[in-house]
Amino acid sequence: MQYIIMNYTPPADHPDADAVRAAKDGALWGAYTKALIDAGVMVSGEALHPAHTATTIRMKDGAREVQDGPYADTKEQFGGFYVIDVPDLDTALEWAARNPAATTGTVEVRPVIMRS
Repeated sequence: MQYIIMNYTPPADHPDADAVRAAKDGALWGAYTKALIDAGVMVSGEALHPAHTATTIRMKDGAREVQDGPYADTKEQFGGFYVIDVPDLDTALEWAARNPAATTGTVEVRPVIMRS
């Protein structure tokens, strides 16, 4: 079964930003990604540009409403994701617990709906 592991980290102006940058740019993320690849569970993954570069769109009464920035103003921002293929949720949670974002932010795990 495939699961998405979503990385939520403090924004650049957060007091923990230096730790997040060091983890993102350094050995922690590289080691985590390599471990996923070496285990043969990584399907895909990408890092994202900072939340301030987002554009949000909603349709209201047939009209498009466009807003600069992310949907919600939160203490953490969605910074990237991994899609993994593992046997069950417990295994996905084991991998999520190893994610560097788990120490400075939050990691969300969700099953992927597979199309046939």
